[in-house]
Amino acid sequence: MSAAARPRRTHTRRRWLRRLLVAVLVLLAFAVGIALGESLSEGPSPGGTQSLVRTLEPLPLAPAARTTVTVTVTRP
Repeated sequence: MSAAARPRRTHTRRRWLRRLLVAVLVLLAFAVGIALGESLSEGPSPGGTQSLVRTLEPLPLAPAARTTVTVTVTRP
C-alpha cells in the first residue's frame, strides 16, 4: 500500500461517517417533529369548560328560642 492511498482512505471513511451522522440527525429531527405534533394534537383545546364537584357539609343550626313571645296587634 502506498502512502498516498492512506489519506484517501481516511478521507473516504470520514465522508462516510459524516453522511451517517447527518442521516441520524435528520431522522432524530423527524422523530422529534412527529412527537411534538402528536402531543400538540392530543392536548386539551383551549377555552373548554371545567367541572368541579364538591360535597358541602351543612353548618350546625343555632338552637330554637325557648321563651314564649306574645304579639298583640291592634286594629284601628
